[in-house]
Amino acid sequence: MKITHSLYTDVGSREVNEDCISYAGRGGAECFVLCDGLGGHGKGELASQFVAGSLCESFKSAPDSDSFFETALTAAQEGLIAEQKRIGAVFEMKTTAVVLVIEGSRWRWAFIGDSRLYHFRKCKPVFRTLDHSVPQMLALAGDIKEKQIRCHPDRNRLLRVMGVEWDSPRYECGSWQELREGDAFLLCSDGFWEPITEKEMSRLLKKASGAEDWLAVMSETVKSNGAGTDMDNNSAIAVVCKGG
Repeated sequence: MKITHSLYTDVGSREVNEDCISYAGRGGAECFVLCDGLGGHGKGELASQFVAGSLCESFKSAPDSDSFFETALTAAQEGLIAEQKRIGAVFEMKTTAVVLVIEGSRWRWAFIGDSRLYHFRKCKPVFRTLDHSVPQMLALAGDIKEKQIRCHPDRNRLLRVMGVEWDSPRYECGSWQELREGDAFLLCSDGFWEPITEKEMSRLLKKASGAEDWLAVMSETVKSNGAGTDMDNNSAIAVVCKGG
């Protein structure tokens, strides 16, 4: 199976891009990472760069992909807490994270915060991670509709992030799943998924020749839909699997 990927990031209307996207390969395995630093805390770009770099370095040195997730995420969290103390930025360096690993004919994800992973099969969305945010909890409780998350006034209130002390892991990990021909994945920050609907993602995937083409037309849609607004940093990683 041939796997193609494409990475994209844009500062939007902000002065600093606090998103960070990264990729690492090891043998026949690939790791994709996207982090979105919390701008309201002042050093979001440092947090996202630190965690993305830590996860990719851990992946490259990991003995196997099975043990990577828990070990790497814990190391990134502990390292970020230590870095906060080292530079005197306790309570300031925080970030979301979403990770996808593809190895042979299987794939697995992990995330924390509101950066998302979408899984498409036959150009239809079949799964997405559920945000660790106030609006997501309201949607799960039936108090608002899922589509209202995008414009909810509390959409930036996150319940879980990296860079906050925890007694037990706060991230979520999926189990290994079978990779099939035609599968596609999208890792994206909230600045990317808010201006574009899942229906638009699917429609553009159907027309795309591969990961690069799909991400290019999606990013243009994000910019078009967000025109005239105070656009957040918007970043994404597209991965498309085709028969080789």
